[in-house]
Amino acid sequence: MQALRTAAPLLQLSVQFASGTHRSALPRHKLQRWVRAALRCGPANARLRKAKPAPIEPARITLRFVDAAEGRELNRTYRGKDYATNVLTFDYQPWPPAADIVLCDAVIAREATEQGKDLAAHYAHMVVHGVLHAMGWGHELEADAERMEATERALLLTLGIADPYA
Repeated sequence: MQALRTAAPLLQLSVQFASGTHRSALPRHKLQRWVRAALRCGPANARLRKAKPAPIEPARITLRFVDAAEGRELNRTYRGKDYATNVLTFDYQPWPPAADIVLCDAVIAREATEQGKDLAAHYAHMVVHGVLHAMGWGHELEADAERMEATERALLLTLGIADPYA
C-alpha cells in the first residue's frame, strides 16, 4: 500500500528532553523529518484528508522524551496501565494536528535491542506512529490496525527505514 499524501500543514515543533539519554542520537532535523513525513499522510478521516489546500494553521506537535518513571506515571494516570509504554499520544485536534507525544527512552531502547532494530529507526517508527495517532489513526480494530501498519510501512520506506513489522 502506498502512503497517503495530502497537503501537509506548516509545523510548529517543540522538543523536550526530560530524559536526555538518547539526545545526541535525536537531532532536531531528524525529528522534524520524521514528523513532516507522517503529516504528509494526513488525517485518518477521509473528509479531512481531502481538504485542500493545506491548513493555514500549523500543526502543533510536542515530542517529549522521558525516562521509565515518568512514562509509567503518565500511562498509569491517563490509561490506567501501571507500566511504561513506548509512545503515548495526547491529541487535541486531528487536522491540522495538535498533540503532545511522549516517548519513553528506556522502553524504546529495550524494544530496539530485543527486536534487533537500529535505535534511530525504532525512534523514527515511534515518532511516526505517535503523529499518526495525533491525526486520528488507530489500531483498536483489526482493519484499522492493518491500514495504519501499511501506512507506517510505506512511509518509513520513503525515509529509508525497513519494515518495522517484519
